This record gives sequence, C-alpha cells and structure tokens, in this order.
Amino acid sequence: MSIVLSGIQPSGSLHIGHLVGALDNFVSLQKGNSVFYMIADWHALTSKYNQVEVIQPSVYELAATFLAVGINPNTSSIFVQSAIKEHAELQLLLSMTTPLSWLERVPTYKEKQVNANADLNSFGFLGYPLLQAADILMYQADKVPVGEDQLFHLELTREIARRFNHIYHTNFFKEPQAVLTPTAKVLGLDGRKMSKTYDNCIYLSDEDSSIKEKCTRQMISDPNRVKKTDPGNPDQCPVFVYHKIFSSQETQDEINKGCRGASIGCFDCKMKVAEKLIIKIAPVRERVQASLQNSKSLDEVLDHGNTQARKVAEGTMEKVRDVVKLPKF
Repeated sequence: MSIVLSGIQPSGSLHIGHLVGALDNFVSLQKGNSVFYMIADWHALTSKYNQVEVIQPSVYELAATFLAVGINPNTSSIFVQSAIKEHAELQLLLSMTTPLSWLERVPTYKEKQVNANADLNSFGFLGYPLLQAADILMYQADKVPVGEDQLFHLELTREIARRFNHIYHTNFFKEPQAVLTPTAKVLGLDGRKMSKTYDNCIYLSDEDSSIKEKCTRQMISDPNRVKKTDPGNPDQCPVFVYHKIFSSQETQDEINKGCRGASIGCFDCKMKVAEKLIIKIAPVRERVQASLQNSKSLDEVLDHGNTQARKVAEGTMEKVRDVVKLPKF
C-alpha cells in the first residue's frame, strides 16, 4: 500500500481549478492507498500573515469541502498542519543541510512576490518550499498528487531527501513520486492561470447566478471574433478549453462546428459552459454549506485526522533525531 500526501492552503474559498485539478484526484487516490490530506495553515501564513482573520474560517471551509467532494475521513486522514508541531521541527533540521541557492531558484518565489498583496521578503516565504518538503517527507510519502506548476517543488523535495541521506549516511527518507491530475489546467476568466491573486476565479461557493454572470460577462473568448456572424476558431478560444473539461464529446463537437460556422454566438457558448459548471459546483456548494452548520462534526473529523497524523510524525521525528545524533532528554 502506497502512502499519499498532499495539502491545500486555507486562504479563502476554493475555485473550480482546485476541484478538477486537485480534489478529484484526491478522491480517486483514496482507494488502495494510505492517504493524508493536509490543511496547510502555516503555508497560508507565509503570504497571508497580514490577513490572518481569513485563515481560521477557511480551515473549516476547506475541511467541509474535502468531505463534500467525497474524501472519506474514516479512510483518509484530514489534518491541520499547525496541529502537528513536528512539521516545524523537521523543517528546521532540513534547513541545516539545504543550500540557500536551492530556495532562491524556485520559480514561484519571484512570481508571487510580484503579484501578492503583501511584502514577501521574509524568511517564512523564502523557506516555504522547505516546509513543503518537510510536510511530504514527514509521512514518507510515495505519491504526491500535484499540478504541473508544482513539479519543481516536488523535485526540490527529492533533492533535499537525497542530500540529507547522503550527509548522514542513511537511506531513511524516500524520494516521492508525482501523481499528475488527468485534467488540463483550468484557465481563469481572463485567460491567465486561475488564481485568487488575479481575481479571475469561479469559486465553489459561487451561487448559480454568479456563475452565469461571470461566464457571460467576464470570460474572454476568441479575440478575433468580433461579431456573431464572424466565424470563430475554438482552438484559440479560452471558452472552448472549459468545454473540453466539462462538456461531453457530443457538446464539444456541436460547439466546434457551430463556432467555426458562426451558427452559435459567444454568449450562447459561454452560457452552455455556465450550465455545465453549475452541474459540477452546485452539489458541492450545498454539501459544504450543510457541513459548516455542524462545526462539532468538523472538529471531530479534524481531531481524528490530527491524531493519526501526529502518531506518524512522532515516529518519524524520533528516527530523524537519532540520525542527526541529537541528545535524548
């Protein structure tokens, strides 16, 4: 049985990209694996340190979302990162052997500094890939479900594990393997990567009317199609990317033909996307809202997951301390 570890930051409502790019993968990996899914609140602090009021309610919303998409708390450990203090200890010990240059070359380091609404020239933000490595190595994960934009981070984790093993003449840490989502990247409403930073998201908490409004008024389409009578090119239309993910092959063929022949307009094409998104989002939204009405039940899920994660983390750190010859008191 393989060990699976992944996590999501509690920094506000999740969007449709999280659902098809991560959560659907989380659900499928439950079968036949030992699974740990982390609510990464320390990671959220690395960029949301000046918006801490968002984090606590987002922890509950994320836990509720995990349950709403079909993650089973009886077979998967849903836990809160900050409840497992060993993560911070392992990050500290790994920092002793990780070259500073490895962290400075992380592609998202400068990108996030430019786009974030906070000063990210901090040790915490520079070190977040190392904390991420500690998260993964703590549970000796064999598989880590990630998007393509996280592959560099996972390779960094593998390098950190190799360096630790080499320096201390051990083979203790495994080198985790990526499990990529089968779903293509979901574009934001403006055609860029879907991101809260860009304010271009369709959220899992959006009401049906909001989804329709965002799709028909904000979603960009083929830039060369000015009038409905102009033939379009679905191959260069961001709206058609959504159809490839959320629509049946029959609908895709219909849209493809209608767009190229100018028998369907961009508004109608976007409305069809909105309808498919509502089918996907509405049941999840309703189950999340129902779970949030029962905070006691969510506390029980998190307490159970924290206990399971802590047991593994304590065992890992006992062995790591032995490897680095720390005194026992």
